[in-house]
Amino acid sequence: MKKTLIATALLGMLSVSSAQAATVLGFKVGGDVWQTDASGSFNADSNIGHATGPAQTYNYDSKTQGSVWIALEHPIPLVPNIKIRENRLEASGSKSDTDFFYNGFNFAGESTAYNELSNTDFVLYYEILDNDVVSLDLGAAYKQMHGSLRIDGEVGDSRAATQRDIDSGVVMAYGNAQVGVPGLGLFVFADVLLGIDESGVHDYSAGLGWEFDGVALDTSIRVGYRDFSFDVDRFSSTTQDMQFKGAFAGIELAF
Repeated sequence: MKKTLIATALLGMLSVSSAQAATVLGFKVGGDVWQTDASGSFNADSNIGHATGPAQTYNYDSKTQGSVWIALEHPIPLVPNIKIRENRLEASGSKSDTDFFYNGFNFAGESTAYNELSNTDFVLYYEILDNDVVSLDLGAAYKQMHGSLRIDGEVGDSRAATQRDIDSGVVMAYGNAQVGVPGLGLFVFADVLLGIDESGVHDYSAGLGWEFDGVALDTSIRVGYRDFSFDVDRFSSTTQDMQFKGAFAGIELAF
C-alpha cells in the first residue's frame, strides 16, 4: 500500500504540471544490446540464527545482456503514457576458497555464484516538453524483479546447490530527456530511474542517437553507456551490492 501511495502521489503532481501531450496516438518498440561488466558482493548467512553474515565477493564474467520495450503515447489529458521494458541481467563467477553459510548449507571449497537480477520496468509518464529541440518526460515506475541468487559448490565431501528467489519490486522516479539538432536528426539523451523506497537502486543510461524520419514510421539508432546498481538490505531475503555497467547499442521504431 505504501508503494502504491508514493507512485500515485508522484503521478498526481506531474499530471498537474504537464502542459503538453501527444497530439496523436503513438506506439514505440525498441531494444538494446548491452555489454556489461558485473561487480559487487552479496552477504552470506550467519551461522548463528538468521543474522546477516560476511560479504562474499566473486570475479564475475563479462556478459552480453539485453533490453526490449514498448511504449504507448496518447492525447488524453491527465492520463499518463505507459512504457514497459524487460531487462535481462545475469552474472556468474567462481572461486576456490569458499567458506560461508548460505540457505542452510556450509559451502567450503570451490563454488560458483549465479546472480540473476532480471527485471521488468512498468513506467507511467507525462510529456512535459515535446518539440524539435527538447523533449522531457517525467513520471513514476515500478521495477519488478524476477531473478535469483544461486550458489553451487562443495559442501563437505559432496556438492550442493541452493537458491533464493528475488521477486520483490522497487518504486522509482522516472525521467527521460532528449536534446536534438534540428534538421540533422542527431540527438543526445539521458534516461534515469531512481529508487524511492530502495534508495540504493538506480538505472541510468545516456548516449548519442540518430533519428531517421519515414512515411509510416521513424527509426532511431542509439549508442551509449548504462549503469544499473542494486544495493539492498534484506530484499527478498538477500542483502547485496551489485553493479552492472557498460556500453550499449540499440534501435527504436516509432509508429
